[in-house]
Amino acid sequence: MGVFIGLIITMGCMLGGFAALGGHLTVLWQPWEFVIIIGSALGTFIVANPTKVIMDTGKAIVQAVQEKGPRQREYLDVLGLLHALMRELRSKPRNEVEVHIDTPSESPIFKAFPKVLGNKEITAFISDYSRLFIIGDIRTFEIEGLMSEEISAIKYDKLKPYQALVVVGEGLPALGIVAAVLGVIKAMGALDQSPELLGGLIGAAMVGTFAGIFLSYGIVMPLATKVKAARTTECYVYVIVKQTLLAFMNGAMPQVAVEHGRKSIPSYERPSIDDVENETFSSSAPSVAEAA
Repeated sequence: MGVFIGLIITMGCMLGGFAALGGHLTVLWQPWEFVIIIGSALGTFIVANPTKVIMDTGKAIVQAVQEKGPRQREYLDVLGLLHALMRELRSKPRNEVEVHIDTPSESPIFKAFPKVLGNKEITAFISDYSRLFIIGDIRTFEIEGLMSEEISAIKYDKLKPYQALVVVGEGLPALGIVAAVLGVIKAMGALDQSPELLGGLIGAAMVGTFAGIFLSYGIVMPLATKVKAARTTECYVYVIVKQTLLAFMNGAMPQVAVEHGRKSIPSYERPSIDDVENETFSSSAPSVAEAA
C-alpha cells in the first residue's frame, strides 16, 4: 500500500507542478520515447541476469509491493520450534531425536509450527545444524563459522534481485539520453519544416531525458531499496536460529538459548520476553509430549 501511495504523491506533485508552471501535459505523452527507454532497460536486464534471477526479481518485487516479510508471529513460531527441539535434544537419546531431524514433515514438533515447516530453506537450516549437535564432539566456533558462511551465501542470493534492479536504475538516465539523441536526430531531419513542428520534435526528444531520470530515481531505485529491505528481513530468521543454537551448543538451557535468539530480532518486531515465555511453554510442551 505504501508503494502505491508514494507513487501517487510523486506523480501528482511532478505532473501538478509542471501543469502549474504552464506546461501542457500532452507534451509529455511520447509513447515511443518510453518504448525505447523501457524496452532497452528490459533487454539489458535480461542480458545481464540468468533466468533464475529474472524470475526471483519478479517475486521480490511482488514481496516488496505487498510488504511481505517475517512478522512477530513468524519469529515466535521459530523460537517456539527451537525451544521444543532443544528440549528434545537435551532430554532424549539420539535415535529418538533423529526422527524429528531426518523427516521434519512427519515430526510432531515441526508440524506444530506449520509456517516454519512450510519454509523448506529454514527447516533444512535448523535440521542440518541440529544434526551436527547430535553427532557430538562439536566445536562451537567451527559451527559458528560455518553458519556465518552459509548465512552470507543465503543473503547474497536473496539480494541478487536488488543488485539487478540497481544496475537497471543506474542505466536508465543514460538510456534516456539515448532516446533523446534519437529524437534530436529525427528533429535534425526536419530542419526545413516550420518552427512549430521543429519545436515539437525537440520537445519530444527532451522527454526521453526526463523519462530516463524520473524512471531511475523516482521508481526503480526506490523499488530496489524496498526489495533490499524485504529480503534483508528474511535473513534475520537465519540469524535467530544461529544465535539460539550456538547458545544451546555452548551449554545454555533452552529457555536461555531462546533469549539469545530473541535479542537478534529487529526491534520493530521483537516480542517481549513474556511473549516468548508464553509461546514456548504453551506450544512446545504439547508437541514434545506427543512426540514422546
